[in-house]
Amino acid sequence: MSAALRQVLRSEKQTLLKRAFALSRAATPQESRLCAAGDALASCCRHYRSRPTHGIGRFKYLLPQEAPKRRRDRLQMKEINVGTEYEYGDINIQMTSYDMCLVEQFAQYVHKLCNRLSVRVNESYAMPTKTNEVLFLEERGSKMQLDAVLTTHQRVVQISGLSSTFAPILLEVIQSNQPEGVHLLVKEHTEADFKSRLKSRPELEELLAQMN
Repeated sequence: MSAALRQVLRSEKQTLLKRAFALSRAATPQESRLCAAGDALASCCRHYRSRPTHGIGRFKYLLPQEAPKRRRDRLQMKEINVGTEYEYGDINIQMTSYDMCLVEQFAQYVHKLCNRLSVRVNESYAMPTKTNEVLFLEERGSKMQLDAVLTTHQRVVQISGLSSTFAPILLEVIQSNQPEGVHLLVKEHTEADFKSRLKSRPELEELLAQMN
């Protein structure tokens, strides 16, 4: 073999050794790290196995405990305020209309107006919806046919302690802003008005009448 060929082989061996050494150096840190991590995992004690995990990810235990909901008591009638010589007692401002949105907005306006004018509002509530059927008679016949169904919506704003001098001013302001299609009625609150809020149960009334 010539000297030139020997030098070429030696240079190729040196380059191969250098590449192998570089690869080995690049691989050893990762392998050593994996080995070290594996040794640590194998040697560590798993303390979390003895701890309960059912509360992980939940936050409700951080909030204060809510009181158990009580059963809603039956609506009871309050004592009616009769009033004095200088101020009225309990007064109902009744608003009735076929348009639910219209009467609801007007009831909110009356409630806010009373709050602005420092008129005490006892409560504001909705009465049960009433449905009326309109029938018509044919020209040649005796049968009645259904023409339309009218649904009546009513809202009540109950106030008290209204002075006799300020009452005409309040009523004038309410009437001046009364929208079309809304019937307005102002009257004293009675026991019949309270009973009309409750749903009638004729079966129960019959049983009570039989017992009495």
